[in-house]
Amino acid sequence: MFLKPDYNLKSIYDINLDELQKDGVKAVLLDLDSTIMASKSACYSDETYSWLMNVQDKFFMAVVSNNHNQSYIEKVRAISPFPMLFGACKPKTGPVRQFLAEHNIEPKDCVLVGDRPLTDILCGKFLGCKTILVDSITAGTESKIVRFVRMLERMTIRH
Repeated sequence: MFLKPDYNLKSIYDINLDELQKDGVKAVLLDLDSTIMASKSACYSDETYSWLMNVQDKFFMAVVSNNHNQSYIEKVRAISPFPMLFGACKPKTGPVRQFLAEHNIEPKDCVLVGDRPLTDILCGKFLGCKTILVDSITAGTESKIVRFVRMLERMTIRH
């Protein structure tokens, strides 16, 4: 199925970076909210920041986010020493494709990591990237309606 990710993992910390390198991955594109940062928090946990620095040591790494809130973007940029694309319009591919071209990266050499099948994974599939679906970094604290929507989204990848 087109929405089925290449990898379906519990968290970003379960991503095997050595395996990605063996698979020829040169770039890791990460969704922001609920994937590597609690939604609208503008703050990385120490564990996540350390993990991000490890990823950046091994790959070209960038954040690709649909967020377009300028004050939030400024806060996130201030604490993020890596390239970022905001207003990505996932699952559309135009802005992401342009961002990759500006950094001389082919989509086939990327993995797109995110928590949403209908935006992150679909965008990655449209681009021709490998894809990794992870659970929300704040899954245990999300509202019932958000958990319900996520459950419905996950149903799209089971068949």
